[in-house]
Amino acid sequence: MKVATWNVNGIRAREAQLCDWMDRDQPDIVCLQELKAERAQIPVSCHREDYDIYWHGLRAYSGVSLHVRKGLFDQPPEFSHPGFDMESRIVQARAGNLVIASVYVPNGGKDYPAKLAFFERLVEWAAQQHGEGREVILCGDINIARADIDVHPKERKEGVIGQRPEERELFSNLLGSHFVDIGRQMAPDNDRLFSWWPPWRNMRQRNIGWRIDYILASTTLASRVTDCVVLADIGTSDHAPVLMTLAD
Repeated sequence: MKVATWNVNGIRAREAQLCDWMDRDQPDIVCLQELKAERAQIPVSCHREDYDIYWHGLRAYSGVSLHVRKGLFDQPPEFSHPGFDMESRIVQARAGNLVIASVYVPNGGKDYPAKLAFFERLVEWAAQQHGEGREVILCGDINIARADIDVHPKERKEGVIGQRPEERELFSNLLGSHFVDIGRQMAPDNDRLFSWWPPWRNMRQRNIGWRIDYILASTTLASRVTDCVVLADIGTSDHAPVLMTLAD
């Protein structure tokens, strides 16, 4: 099973790129963020008939979606979004004992306390899922670099939002003893593993970036992961897709 996440930074601008990539890599589950579109504004080509899809967006701002290949599970997934959702930032799908979620955490630049509050509720949500015995895959733009290794040395700045100690502590709380950061599990020492690059001075081409897009999975699922890669060759968003492969 292939699970992918991508902050498209505007689905209408990335319509053809999204379709080409999905045709190329054939992911079974796709989590998108920053759609910047209401459902009625989603391009027709993105309404793929081979996926069950939940669009959860706002005009010109935020927005997430979740795509599950039809027939992947015995029954179609049950889509919803948790009560703490704000600004169309999280959608979840339940299939049997598995819960998949696509999340777009606020970057905190305009309202830092709101970012922390959202993340605290995300921690509570994850703890509840695991407490009820569910397996969970949480994908998305978390807008926090977990550690210094997740930021290029030229981008490390004390006190900057996304690298602050209290944010990293919350991230640690989210992982707890139940979640595994799959990208880091598969590349524990790679200090050039980034998923977002500032959109200027050829930062992407020079690979001067941050790792803020993640696939987190319950420990039971993490043991089945065979690969997890950042697809830096895909698209013109300032983020790249992340693709995880699970053995059957």
